[in-house]
Amino acid sequence: MNGAVEAAIKNIKRIIEKMIITYKDWHEMLLFALHGYRTLVRTSTGATPFSLVYGMEVVLPLEVEIPSLRVLMEAKLDEAEWIRGRYE
Repeated sequence: MNGAVEAAIKNIKRIIEKMIITYKDWHEMLLFALHGYRTLVRTSTGATPFSLVYGMEVVLPLEVEIPSLRVLMEAKLDEAEWIRGRYE
């Protein structure tokens, strides 16, 4: 079990290293790095850690502003209703 945790920490460190400008601001990128790590599909399981914990796929922040077909179907809105709602 410790090997899996160490591998996860190593991967999160790699993600943060690619995102930071100086080592002083690493903590500002931690939540973004964790979000990316938790929503990335693992080849070993074929699923994201988020979906394994919560039993559903994550709705990305972009999908909240510009809903995907999956979000529209879940909300049971058709495209015309969604467009009307955006311009009211």
